[in-house]
Amino acid sequence: MTESGADSSDGNAIYVFAVCGAPGPAAVADLPGVATGVPVRTMPFGDLTAVVQTVRAADFADEAWQARLSDTRELERYARAHHHVVTAAAAACPTVPLPLATLYHDEERARLALTGEAGRFRAALARTADHSEWGVKVYAAERPTQDTEHPAEKVSSTPRRPAVTTDRARPAPGAGLAYLDRKRGMQARREQRQEEALRMAETVDTEFQKVAAAARRLRPHSPELAGDHRVQVLNATYLVAERRSGELKTLARMLQDSTGAQIELSGPWVPYSFVGEV
Repeated sequence: MTESGADSSDGNAIYVFAVCGAPGPAAVADLPGVATGVPVRTMPFGDLTAVVQTVRAADFADEAWQARLSDTRELERYARAHHHVVTAAAAACPTVPLPLATLYHDEERARLALTGEAGRFRAALARTADHSEWGVKVYAAERPTQDTEHPAEKVSSTPRRPAVTTDRARPAPGAGLAYLDRKRGMQARREQRQEEALRMAETVDTEFQKVAAAARRLRPHSPELAGDHRVQVLNATYLVAERRSGELKTLARMLQDSTGAQIELSGPWVPYSFVGEV
């Protein structure tokens, strides 16, 4: 989707990948960007620098962009190209990544719009300088097999003829109550494990926040969407000073050993989650 400053008519537009301090042209030279045959370059505005590329405006018109959004492979290609440029800029100096498909009609409009956000960019650069983003995911323990319902306790979907019972075949007194007790016990154990998993997630989050300069809790991924049968109880991201990044793997191992949590640590990443909306 194009930004309000872009023009979807025929002609060119300025695609803005990121805003930096002063990365220097060499930092982004020879990158393919999102357009074929057009160099990625730097565009100074005031004391800041934007990393930009000239693109065909028609390629990012609403109809064309919506079609691209519905094509998973094409969207992934653009997202990877965008991220590649942002990562290269971030390797040279503190960088504020801009959303995918941030466009302006021409350089004059781009400079005017970006200058209007200069204060926000400076604040974001100061907040994230010498920091990286790290992701932490925590999963609940696997469900014990003894908590699954026995096949004999399941209700059959096939109609069956009523059985003719005799005094000898009649169920023992209290058999129905015993069955209900087992069901209630299974439910109680599931609820207890869920509560333990949530407490474990809070413990992990609290300990990582002690190392981080900032943190964000994200919506846990559902097992169906993630293609993972495990139940995710924490999906968080942390802004961590580079001088403390070496502590994270040790902390994850310690928490995994002490809590029994299944912890996945990923990073370092460009701090997308901590630059604020632009």
